[in-house]
Amino acid sequence: MNTKEKISKLIDENEICLFMKGTPDSPQCGFSMAVSNVLKHLNVNFKGINVLEDENLRQGIKDFSDWPTIPQLYIKKEFIGGCDIVKEMFEKGELKKLLTEKKLI
Repeated sequence: MNTKEKISKLIDENEICLFMKGTPDSPQCGFSMAVSNVLKHLNVNFKGINVLEDENLRQGIKDFSDWPTIPQLYIKKEFIGGCDIVKEMFEKGELKKLLTEKKLI
């Protein structure tokens, strides 16, 4: 399985998928920690994918989404964005609304 197929499979199999540096319990950067904490605060189940474990995955997710930074959040196969976008959506109540509409909370 190539990197693009692996990424597609992870996104397909997890309703909320966060490509991050580190894990939800042990984030390795502040941006990954911020997005992970937002999702924890909203009390949703999500899959944290540690891109630091696989350099191909780390570069591959950037190519896959055409987005230059990590973390990257996918909800029901839709790319949402990185830390700034997720935090802004959370602060405006848009993220909770989106998760409610998608029947995830």
